[in-house]
Amino acid sequence: MRILMVTAGSTGDVLPYTGLGVRLSEAGHEVVLATHERFAATVSDRGLGFRSLPVDPFTELSSAGGRRLVRASSGPLAMAQLMSMGRSFMPELGRGVLAAVERGADVLLLSTTAARLGHLVARALDVPSMGVFLQPWSPTAEFAPAVLGARSLGRWGNRAAGRAALALIDRMYAESVRDLRALLGLPRRADSSSLRRETEGWPVGYAYSPAVLPRPADWRPEAQVVGYLWPSRPRDWRPPAELTDFLAAGPPPVYVGFGSAVAPDPEALSRLAVRALRSAGLRGVLQSGWSGLQADGDDILTIGEVPHDWLFPRMAALVHACGAGTTAAGLRAGVPCVPVPVQLDQPFWAHRLTALGVAPGPIPFRHLTPHRLAAALRHTTRTPAYRARARALAHRLSTEDATPRILSVIDDLTTRAGRPTRH
Repeated sequence: MRILMVTAGSTGDVLPYTGLGVRLSEAGHEVVLATHERFAATVSDRGLGFRSLPVDPFTELSSAGGRRLVRASSGPLAMAQLMSMGRSFMPELGRGVLAAVERGADVLLLSTTAARLGHLVARALDVPSMGVFLQPWSPTAEFAPAVLGARSLGRWGNRAAGRAALALIDRMYAESVRDLRALLGLPRRADSSSLRRETEGWPVGYAYSPAVLPRPADWRPEAQVVGYLWPSRPRDWRPPAELTDFLAAGPPPVYVGFGSAVAPDPEALSRLAVRALRSAGLRGVLQSGWSGLQADGDDILTIGEVPHDWLFPRMAALVHACGAGTTAAGLRAGVPCVPVPVQLDQPFWAHRLTALGVAPGPIPFRHLTPHRLAAALRHTTRTPAYRARARALAHRLSTEDATPRILSVIDDLTTRAGRPTRH
């Protein structure tokens, strides 16, 4: 069977689907991942097919609008900035999603960022589809939408905010949806809202652990929490000698990285990290990421892309922005974290890490200082309970596997559509 996964966004929106793709390939399916051209090698290096989507997320996040998004962090201001950025490129992205699906697929797996466009295309072209989401998205009374931060608004307020967030996202995609309807020859009101999609039985597998965020009791039956997707490594990957030598030269260091977040002043952020590490008496591995962080010294090593499943278990602690994928990798490694959320859903996951007892309270990126980071690192690395809780949770996650549950939904979808369930 031909499975097409579609996702858009930054590295954290792509890597988890490579792991799912490899597992689906091992189950006998032909798997293709449609995403931005920037990730072509990332996908092909893992033995998966690739189809290109337009827009360069690095360019967008490096723009003036991207810098405003960092300053806004999460909440209504961040949503407004995200909508402002998205309106400019969503029509192009929508046409790219349509072109990718038109090249052929028996079933579509859609990420959160691709769902609004992909669901419309799938229905128009009669292709079975499901959502495979890295963040909670269905409205619930149990917590506020992840993109609005960690603060609960009460049961009524949480549900109302969830419905409002879906309506705001629809506004961001509105022009693209109109464009796709015209290209597909659909009536103007066809597939008119994400909220309708959420109430019509469309299956969604939420790809995180119920041990990290339990499934809300008020979700519809078709929305299930299936477990994390673990990114795969590039074939024939080997750790660089410089890194293995550094690790062997002293005690476990602290990882510091902000992934695809683009800091407004990378040099200042690099200096801040080094000052904090040295003040806490800790060695550090600084991952350059999209900000281009860089530091030198016998006690600091700057690295490029290294698979987190290899790197994180070798660390004393992790300092990161708490994107969904990095949060998952840290939990799987059983290593405590100092959360420094930057934007959108990151404060939500930082709050979950704190509630689970594997991290102290988060330090919002806009409030980060050498003193605060050093104090948090000393506390985290010198409090055994953080590592004990992290290891216990990692043991539980090691028994979870999202792939069989996703395959079960795929088989059900394709059986109902009268299509073969195996390649």
